[in-house]
Amino acid sequence: MPTQLRLRLDTSPDQKARLLALQAVFARLCNALAPVVRTTRCWNRVALHHMTYKSLREQFPEIGSQMVCNAIYSVCRTSRLVYQHPKSPFNVARLGERPLPLLRFADNCPVYFDRHTLSLKAGQVSMYTLDGRMRFQLALRPEDEQAFHEQKLREIVLSRRADGGFELAFWFAEADPDTAAAPTETADEIPEYLMVEATA
Repeated sequence: MPTQLRLRLDTSPDQKARLLALQAVFARLCNALAPVVRTTRCWNRVALHHMTYKSLREQFPEIGSQMVCNAIYSVCRTSRLVYQHPKSPFNVARLGERPLPLLRFADNCPVYFDRHTLSLKAGQVSMYTLDGRMRFQLALRPEDEQAFHEQKLREIVLSRRADGGFELAFWFAEADPDTAAAPTETADEIPEYLMVEATA
C-alpha cells in the first residue's frame, strides 16, 4: 500500500490561473499568521485558531472559512519544523530568550486541503478554489483506489512543480494511531518556499 501518492493535475490555462490565485491568497493568510506566532511563541493549532480565526475571516473575506483553518494548520506545522526540530538552527532551545525569526511564505507555498475542501469520488477530485469548485479526473491505479478505502488519509497538499504545473500529494497512514503521525520534512534544509528572517 502506498503511504504517499503524488498525482499531476492536467490543467487548462484558466484552471492554472485559478490555482495560482488560490495559492497566492493562501500564502497571504500564512504571512498574516506568522507575526502572531513569532510574538506569542504559540504554534499550537487550537490556541492559534482561537487567537486568530475571527480576525483572519474579517481580513480575508474572499476565502472560505475552512481554508483559514487549513492555513492555521500549515503555519503550525511549519513552525514546528523551524522552531522545534532538533536540527533546525532556529530551534527555540538554541535561541533562548532571543526573539524568534519571522517566517515568510512565498506565493508558491503548498496549499493544504481537507475533507471539507477536497473530495474524491470515482477517480474525480473536486477541490475548493476562490471562485467555486474545480474538478479533475485522476489516473488512479487499482492499488491507489484501494488505499483511499483502506487507509487513513492524513494530509492533502497542492503544490507547484518545478515546471510550473500543479500536483496533489496524498499522505496515508494505517488506522493504527501509533503509526498515524502526519508526514514531516527534515529540518536539514528549510523548504524553498519559506524564508526565515532573523530579527536584529
